[in-house]
Amino acid sequence: MKENDIRFAKLLILVNGAVPLALLAWDAGHHRLGANPQNFAILTTGMMALTFLTLTMAVTPLRKITGWNWLANARRMLGLYAFFYASTHFLLFFALDRGFSVPGTLTEMVKRKYLIIGSTALILMIPLGVTSTNAMIKRLGGKRWRALHRLAYVAAIGGVIHYYLQVKADVRLPLVFAGVLAVLLGYRVVDFLRQSKVLRNPTRPDISQSNL
Repeated sequence: MKENDIRFAKLLILVNGAVPLALLAWDAGHHRLGANPQNFAILTTGMMALTFLTLTMAVTPLRKITGWNWLANARRMLGLYAFFYASTHFLLFFALDRGFSVPGTLTEMVKRKYLIIGSTALILMIPLGVTSTNAMIKRLGGKRWRALHRLAYVAAIGGVIHYYLQVKADVRLPLVFAGVLAVLLGYRVVDFLRQSKVLRNPTRPDISQSNL
């Protein structure tokens, strides 16, 4: 893609990524969040965090399968949106459900395992957000940066488990997320094994076909 096209694609992601929050704020201002507006806001932001985290993980497989290398330019912004919505999800829970009470929040987390799992996933995303700049990539080096950002896999798994345990009754949507995540992680495992096999058994040049 041309540079202008890449910039336009980034702008589309930036604008569309903010739409769910804007709609949520609009509906909250007009009292359209249903019978339990606090719970709706918390659940919506959590859903968006998991959606953007899944989209972030989908970039690499799509890029390799389709050859659309320009998709790599979208990964960072998608990841930052995932971190933003996950942080908003926790802050809404802390403010609306727990009334900014640290002891009350900790007590609730001890009683509900899914809160511990979700909080752990959010904590794992913090270093990913902090090291998302070009300066941090250069400071860490490409190899260490990529190794660190594999924490996104653990965060995604934790997010799916958190969602599954939280909904209790209708688990269809959490299972959809789990299925998509399994495919994305499975692709990475297969790709890693394939590359390892190539490194162990490098192709030897066919001397009989050589031009020498």
